[in-house]
This record gives sequence, structure tokens and C-alpha cells, in this order.
Amino acid sequence: MATEAGVSISTVSLALNAPGRVSAATRRKVLAAVDALGFVPKPDAVARARRGAGRVGVIAPHTSYATVARRVNGVLAAAAARPVEVVLYDQRSASESTSPLLAALPVTGRLDGLLVVSLPLDDGVAARLVGLGLPTVLVDVRHPGFDSVGADDEAGGRLVAGHLTGRGHRRLGFLGEAQRTGVYVSPSGRRLAGFRAGLAEAGHDLPEDAVRFARHGVAPAAEAAAALLSGPARPTAVFAADDVLAAGVLKAARALGLRVPEDVAVAGFDDGELAEALELTTVRQPLEESGRAAMERLLRRLESPTATPRDTTLALHLVERATT
Repeated sequence: MATEAGVSISTVSLALNAPGRVSAATRRKVLAAVDALGFVPKPDAVARARRGAGRVGVIAPHTSYATVARRVNGVLAAAAARPVEVVLYDQRSASESTSPLLAALPVTGRLDGLLVVSLPLDDGVAARLVGLGLPTVLVDVRHPGFDSVGADDEAGGRLVAGHLTGRGHRRLGFLGEAQRTGVYVSPSGRRLAGFRAGLAEAGHDLPEDAVRFARHGVAPAAEAAAALLSGPARPTAVFAADDVLAAGVLKAARALGLRVPEDVAVAGFDDGELAEALELTTVRQPLEESGRAAMERLLRRLESPTATPRDTTLALHLVERATT
């Protein structure tokens, strides 16, 4: 393995067991050697020979996003009455292309099945999962050849566009989460695309200077929203790509002395305790249901590995509250 990759044995060990501690280039060389040699660690080979052990991995940014934690709660609820062990792996950010942990996990995880939640799946990792025969279901992301469960983010953006234009708004703005890569289209990007399409259908555009992006968090969102709301042609309504970003917009509006919704209306996306507390108009997506449905689908996949992959799209609903 080390010879094939052109690195030391200790570097191979780091790349497989602590992938964040080696460079991306080194990690790619080691994983290419893994694929070329068909390597499976001995404990993993034993695990693959088991039947009925039910060890399922869930990799997700569940400590970074409350919405993802709710999806994982649905996964755990579905697994509670089953003879299955659930192992959680935390990838802190969903704003990157593919995590080192996700790239190495199919080789080192000793798993019978895998749920990938709110993390993009690149072609290399997808090929490794298929090559190793590891049953995998995606949640909130999609990739050809894999079962997936999620919502239609573009449809959610259209819902907000229809609601705000129906309220008479003509100058609109958007605040999304900044991405560190352009390799994939994020949920924020899909919601923006749907919002633009919905506005176009209503005869309105969304100027580039009315679109802002910020790191995920109330403070960064408030800073970006303050710039958006301080211009001479400030929007009278802002769609934020999730409820945390919407909270930042509300904070910025308050600091600028703007009344909500009289001076600026604000809508978010997700719907949870934060949205309820802020009386925020938002798009409700079935987060716990998506986790439950994904786990049920994975358990069926474990029983029938050759079944045709299926994409399940869950319904979204606009919840109107005081901010619009």
C-alpha cells in the first residue's frame, strides 16, 4: 500500500485514520492506492463477512447546523426499535466540496451501511462506495445511482418569491451562506435559483447587488444584511436561505431602525424553535421525517442490495408569521 502510494507506512495510517492531518494531495494518492489494490482493512473484512450486525454510520455536520441535528434525530428515532448500531461522524462544515473524513470513511469505518447527511458527494467518493459495495443513502443531497431523501430547495425559493410578490414587494434581496467551493450547488444556491425563477415568473428581477452571502451565523449574517439594507435602493423584502441567516437580517434591521415588516419584510427557510421565537415567516421542511425516511430506506437497502435506487422528495410548506 505504502509503495503503491509512494509514501511511508505511517502516512498511509494517518491518511486512513486521521485524514484531516495529511494534505489533500497525499490523501488522494493513498486513496488511489486503496482503490487500485482493492484494500480492505482486516477488521473491516471481518465486519463485511457478518450478517445481521447492523452497524450504520451517519456522517453529517450535526454540531454545526441545528437543522442537521434534527435530521439525525429522525435517523435515531427510526433506528431505536431495530437491531442496529448507529455510529455518528461529525463533519463540521457543509460549505466545502468533500470532507477528508467522508473520503476515507468507506475504507476505515467497518460499517454495514452509511447515511450521508447534508454533505456533497463527489464522483471519487461515490465510485469508492460503489466499488466497496457499501449500501449508502443520501439525505439533503443527491448523486446518480444512490438512494436519496430530501426536499426541493428550488421549489422552496419559488414559494417565498410568490409570497413576497403577492404582498406587493418589488425590490427584493437575498442573503445566502457563503460557499468555500464552486464544485457543487449548495442548498443556499438552489434556493436562490428558485427565488430568481419565481420572481422572473412574476415579472421582477433580482439584481446582483441585491444578493449577498455570509458565513453561517447570526453575527456574520447581520453584517452582510446591514450592507444590503443601507443602500439608497434597499430592498423592501429579504429572503434569507435559512432561519439563522434570517435572524441576522432581523438583527441588522433593528440596528438600522427599520420596522419589520413595515419597512422591510423578512422570510427564512427551515422552521424550528428559532423561527417560532422570532415569529419568522419561513419555509417548513420535514427535517425529522427526512432522517426517518432515509434510515428506513437504508435498512431496506441492506435487505435488498440490488434494488433500484430511488429519490424521495418531501413536501415543503410556507409558514406565514409576523415578519412579512
